[in-house]
Amino acid sequence: MTTVPTKDQILAALRGVKSPDLTDNIVSLGLVSEVVVQNGRVYFAISVDPARASEFEGLRKAAATVVEGLPGVESATVALTADREPGSARPAPVRGAPPGNGSGAPGSPAQGGFARPGAAREARHRPGGVPGVRHIVAVASGKGGVGKSTTAVNLALALKDLGLKVGILDADIYGPSMPRLLGLSGQPQQLAGNKLDPMRQYGLKVMSMGFLVDEDTPMIWRGPMVISALSQMLKDVAWGELDVLVVDMPPGTGDAQLTMAQQVPLAGAVIVSTPQDLALIDARKGLNMFKKVNVPVLGIVENMSTFLCPHCGGRSDIFGHGGAKAEAAKLGVPFLGEVPLTMSVRETSDDGKPILVSQPDSEVSSAYRDIAATAWAEIQRTSSAAKQAPKIVVES
Repeated sequence: MTTVPTKDQILAALRGVKSPDLTDNIVSLGLVSEVVVQNGRVYFAISVDPARASEFEGLRKAAATVVEGLPGVESATVALTADREPGSARPAPVRGAPPGNGSGAPGSPAQGGFARPGAAREARHRPGGVPGVRHIVAVASGKGGVGKSTTAVNLALALKDLGLKVGILDADIYGPSMPRLLGLSGQPQQLAGNKLDPMRQYGLKVMSMGFLVDEDTPMIWRGPMVISALSQMLKDVAWGELDVLVVDMPPGTGDAQLTMAQQVPLAGAVIVSTPQDLALIDARKGLNMFKKVNVPVLGIVENMSTFLCPHCGGRSDIFGHGGAKAEAAKLGVPFLGEVPLTMSVRETSDDGKPILVSQPDSEVSSAYRDIAATAWAEIQRTSSAAKQAPKIVVES
């Protein structure tokens, strides 16, 4: 069995690749991003001067050839990334990434725009989604720290409790949470056809960048590399037959969110927010982003809605209460429900035993089940509405 090269061995090989001006190699110049090695596949990016991007295309191919020539390497995915040009309103174009994934093509996420009106709606109806997956649901938030990942994993478990076949994709490349939340470790196995077998826990199929890199390793990747990794975790994983694939999105409204909305047939989005005004401002931005790309908003979840004291059972509205429900009514989207803040949610999440698994009869678990039932009803409703064809009447 051929041994897969280490990161140090790959970087050593890349030291033989000179920059276009031949002053030094691309590793010594600090142009190579974090290298990820997984089951014979190697991923990394090369930073370039946007004004000289065309000169670096040959270098990108040369770097890929060098790495693919190492024993044990099956393929090398290399992207060119470019910083924004001084004074420009849009990021500079890059090469080496598929169109529409942050490559700088007009209307792509890297250009700060949308592919075109209706692009996401068309993506939901065209073939070429994820084989075997009926519905893909994005769980998103306008900012971090609102409990989005905890909500995503418990939503997935609650959907499973409805009798559905469910998977969860951790799309937060920079801060993957699923390995810790689900108590998973190790790496997914490679199957025939160059596919990865997803990890399994509590009846869910799971994929995360956290399975491919150490927990303390920072992902020093720019947009195109992130989008490439997301695409492969979606399309190169043997998900099998799933009723729902829950995607735990990174916070914000950047490249990853736009690309997922435009290129993946999303059945809808669930927006997570805490009740206070500061979080609702950012939640509104995330909601409006999905609306602009014609992705149905299944509803808003108010997380940390009220604090339940573990000692006296009293309730305290630390972050306020009812703000997300009022925002949902204001924006004309469903309110999926509210989840209280409890010590048990934090403890079970840190222990890798989500509250739906460890305390299925708790008030919080009941709240998640109600949210899942409402969200599933919305998925069915929006899917049925989308499939209705126009009625053609021919009069003689």
